[in-house]
Amino acid sequence: MHATALESTHIALGARMVPFAGWSMPVQYRPILDEARTVRTKAGLFDLGHMGRVKVHGRHAEAFLQRLQTNDVAAIPPGRIRYAMILNAQGLTQDDILVYRNPKNDGFFVVINAGNTERDLGIMRDVAKGFDVVVEDCTRALGMIAIQGPLSQQITQRFCKGDLATVKYYGWIDTEVCGIPMTLSRTGYTGEDGFEVYVPNGHEKKVWDAFFEAGSKDGMTAIGLGARDTLRHEAGMPLYGHEIDETTNPLEAGLDWAVKMNHDFVGKQALEQVLQKGGTGRKLVGLVSDGKRCPRQGYPLVANGQQIGHVCSGSISPTLETNIATAYVRTEFTAPGTKLEFLVRDKAEPCTVRELPFYKRAK
Repeated sequence: MHATALESTHIALGARMVPFAGWSMPVQYRPILDEARTVRTKAGLFDLGHMGRVKVHGRHAEAFLQRLQTNDVAAIPPGRIRYAMILNAQGLTQDDILVYRNPKNDGFFVVINAGNTERDLGIMRDVAKGFDVVVEDCTRALGMIAIQGPLSQQITQRFCKGDLATVKYYGWIDTEVCGIPMTLSRTGYTGEDGFEVYVPNGHEKKVWDAFFEAGSKDGMTAIGLGARDTLRHEAGMPLYGHEIDETTNPLEAGLDWAVKMNHDFVGKQALEQVLQKGGTGRKLVGLVSDGKRCPRQGYPLVANGQQIGHVCSGSISPTLETNIATAYVRTEFTAPGTKLEFLVRDKAEPCTVRELPFYKRAK
């Protein structure tokens, strides 16, 4: 079991630690719904040291990344970031990733899901065989700490060099945090504003403690994986192993905006065939349910007594104060307002189709 550099800090804060993707991680410090509300109204601090982090550089770095993933890397300006997917030859999703073009335009950086890190690295190294490129795993060399919430900028600015107001959403910069040179990005996985700091190994606790000192008076607290899942679910952001996996393609998942067909990537031909057929016959939708039972992953969905889909993720929404879920359903049942039922031990519970995301912050 791997541990991040902050494991002892989490334990001292009273976190409940659980195994996650081969790592010992904090699932919660306080009740999950309370933690989620803190992020929506104030700010929360996350240890993301379990995420995979890879540097890509060399003469063919851009061409390699164009082949590896679905978005158009050539169109990424220096200091900007794009969401993308790694597919297999059948067009099925191996992982969703973030691709960063270095601020100095001297290479790239890729963030990948913890549970897929080893597989992704294997895929990357296999694709790299045809290119003059270096794929450098720096997961252990860099910590990753994130702050999310409406107070994120004012808290982070207190110990970060430079004007954070100039950092655009899905941008990143070279800066100094606590006087230490490092990089900082502005993405997030909660639906709120926030930043990720990529911390050189050995400095993680100093940066974590600086966040706490700067943010405690504003009500900022540490946040675990449980609330993180609830927050991303409200914001309609997919989680590998739930909304996307190696049985789904990005078109049916509603992620076609991250697929640019103007370059040759692994899986492109398979997606072209899906488009020619008019889709796969199913789409990802949102569901809401007012009953006492919450739709959960794997629950069957039925209409007129026939199964027409299944639930991918389900949770109680602290923001909407109702049950929410994502689900794949047959395309004829995807219209908002469509009445369906989910089965819990063969007992039918009512739910209603609605558009994603469930929550979108005011700009």
